Amino acid sequence: MADEARWTHFTDGQHSLDLLTARYHRHAFTPHSHATFAIGVVLAGREQIEYRGAVHTAGVGSLAILEPDERHDGRSAGPAGWAYRVLYPSEAMLLEGFAERPRFAEPIVDDPATTRLVLAAHEAVTAGADPLAAQSLLTAALHAIVRRHGRSSASGATPRPGDRAAERTVNTIRDRLLADLRCAPGLRELAAGVELSPYHLLRVFKDATGFPPHTWLVLERVCRARHLLAAGASPAQVSTAVGFADQAHLTRWFKRVTGVTPAAYRKSVQDPVRIGV
Repeated sequence: MADEARWTHFTDGQHSLDLLTARYHRHAFTPHSHATFAIGVVLAGREQIEYRGAVHTAGVGSLAILEPDERHDGRSAGPAGWAYRVLYPSEAMLLEGFAERPRFAEPIVDDPATTRLVLAAHEAVTAGADPLAAQSLLTAALHAIVRRHGRSSASGATPRPGDRAAERTVNTIRDRLLADLRCAPGLRELAAGVELSPYHLLRVFKDATGFPPHTWLVLERVCRARHLLAAGASPAQVSTAVGFADQAHLTRWFKRVTGVTPAAYRKSVQDPVRIGV
């Protein structure tokens, strides 16, 4: 059977949100991360996810809560494949109304009540339901996720000077890579800019992000490509704008990360659902 995936783009005038409706039989996501949360519900089959150094399995009705910038993959846990629905809210959208940024210790949880809210919100938005109803369901679902599964991030521990220095180093490298997606600096140039050896740069960066710099940059290119495609740019235009060698290179990576081709994604999100605008 063929894989099926459809993306929906939604905006309420203040926040934007992507939603995925998919059934996969053969597709396996390459290790990647999102700038947003990923909140999914499995509808059929089982999905296997490697996340934070452990392998987790999500069965029917499982609620997955993956945090931003966390390396993970995704594949079927059995021969039948899996079907699921996913919300990708930004941190600002998910945590609106909360005083602190909680952590989500468990990536897979059993919470039928919240799962029903997530599915109802997903269906309301993707079906173009009454704006007030759809926005209300979405708000209720996101609030329930944080209230029921968020844990205080306050630890009382003071970061060590070495930790702060490593964070500054990684941020400097990120900024340098993002300065021009079309023209990445070489490893030695990056290393010289932060006064590390190439080997130590690779180790520090991967420890912090889960990826070596070249993979992290490719994933950022895919993220930027999604925004440009949603704005109406063609895959050929996007491949050049974000630094892929050609359109075929963009297509290979885009499908590995999103599950669809750039052209299919562009077609899916050309008419975003607008709620309350």
